[in-house]
Amino acid sequence: MNRIDAMQAFTRVVETGSFTKAAETLQSSKTRVTQQIQQLETHLRVKLLHRTTRKVNVTADGAAYYERVVRLLADLDDAETSLSAASTSPRGRLRVDVPAPLASLVLVPALPDFNARYPDIQLDLGASDRKVDLIDENVDCVVRGGELTNLSLRARHVADLPLGVYAAPAYLSRTGMPTHPLALEDARHCIVGYRNSRTGRPLITPLRCGDEELFVQGRHVLSVDDGNAYLAAGIAGLGVLWLPQYMARQPLARGELVPLFEDWQLDPMPMYVAFPPSRHVSAKLRVFIDWIVELMAQHAPAIQPRH
Repeated sequence: MNRIDAMQAFTRVVETGSFTKAAETLQSSKTRVTQQIQQLETHLRVKLLHRTTRKVNVTADGAAYYERVVRLLADLDDAETSLSAASTSPRGRLRVDVPAPLASLVLVPALPDFNARYPDIQLDLGASDRKVDLIDENVDCVVRGGELTNLSLRARHVADLPLGVYAAPAYLSRTGMPTHPLALEDARHCIVGYRNSRTGRPLITPLRCGDEELFVQGRHVLSVDDGNAYLAAGIAGLGVLWLPQYMARQPLARGELVPLFEDWQLDPMPMYVAFPPSRHVSAKLRVFIDWIVELMAQHAPAIQPRH
């Protein structure tokens, strides 16, 4: 038994939930993958997987073994890469999770460039605004906006996203143009609520003009926990939005949104790439982070200090 090949087969079965799918991704046969798992279980003297006619489930021992094996295989890949010509051409699988709007508006359109530079990197991209457990879900890194709350993670600051306040023309035709942020507290106005997907609490961003600072609560008829749904709700005229400028750029150009309170400033939203403290920064992760920094410099140029 080639233990490395057997470990790779085992991890694919766990990740795909299927011997057939695992065999397809490994360009092997279902029979071969089944034999490798059986040999691995015999060698370890534990049952790694529960098999039924409908599905494959990992056992408690299998789950613990999977976490160790994934790291071992990643370290092995890094060791081989660092000592070969592949160090200049990173390769392997990279699991990344990013906010849904960033994926659809920025990252995915730019991925042909990344793929052309690093054709041997297989990028598994999750697009969500939920909190991802990098360890439990075996994710290499996440890209997130806002201050980091999990201080145990390692992180690199990649951008500061300028923010603005916007509303749809259809909304403003019903309510009139608010001339001051406090007008949004009036009963005829409403905002689109954006709540933290983990805590359910609304996110409130202060506005500043000179020495004046305001926290506008407002009322809402809809709150969401997904950035794409938030933008769609604002364009539909369901309320006022607080948006990163990269999300507002296209709707503004199409006349779907109008900027509000342009004399007021909002603190920029910091953006980070975060990864587990125990995870070695492999060549493939390093080039991905560098590419994100380069990409965000195009979409969110460094904010110049006001004089």
